[in-house]
Amino acid sequence: MKSRSRVFVVVLLAALGLLAVLSRTPTRAADDAAAGNLGRGAELFRQCAACHSVEPGLHLTGPSLAAIWGRRAGTVGGFGRYSSALKHAGITWDAATLGRWLARPEALVPDTTMTFPGVADARQRADLIAYLKAVAEGHAPPAPSGGMMGTGPRRDLKQVGKDRRVTVIRHCGDAYHVTTEAGRTTPFWEFNLRFKTDSGPNGPEHGKPVLAPAGMQGDRAQIVFSGLDDLKRFLVERCEEEGVLK
Repeated sequence: MKSRSRVFVVVLLAALGLLAVLSRTPTRAADDAAAGNLGRGAELFRQCAACHSVEPGLHLTGPSLAAIWGRRAGTVGGFGRYSSALKHAGITWDAATLGRWLARPEALVPDTTMTFPGVADARQRADLIAYLKAVAEGHAPPAPSGGMMGTGPRRDLKQVGKDRRVTVIRHCGDAYHVTTEAGRTTPFWEFNLRFKTDSGPNGPEHGKPVLAPAGMQGDRAQIVFSGLDDLKRFLVERCEEEGVLK
């Protein structure tokens, strides 16, 4: 009888111990996720770096995330491309709201123009949140440059050479003929040449648009202008054949 009692007690204690372990595991996992890891967060942020910087005032596709912690959504100074939905959402960015946003932006703010589908892994969300908080507090490790799209640090387009500075852009038929300060003229199929403006600190000088590579094929390029005035001034409709203008 005593033997059976001892066995019962041992089994009961083992069961209680297992229940205790099981009950603690989700909590511990949640605590780990809530804590976040700055190093992992900095590494994960490279997936965001194609659209966001963590430098104050440096806006890309999206606003700078340098000081969003504790800030009302849609109010970063100098960024004017917020969706109406986000500007009127009444959200203040903290661990809870950022967690919901990173999980699925559309679920938190319907009709947002943020096309990012979200981060499914709770630990990764916590790591990113920890990193963004550290950025705002000024003690974050540097984030690797570049993102999933392979972008790197933006080049200062004021410092390019003559082979990149554009002097003439003429359109003829289905092609743009681009001439640089170096004297070389290159034809591009009109569908493969992109025109962009960059009025930021790394943009080209006024009156000196820049020819830059784009895409994965050698026959694709982009021309970056300092603003709309340059774009309008440089584009001309003109055909040339054996030195004769058409």
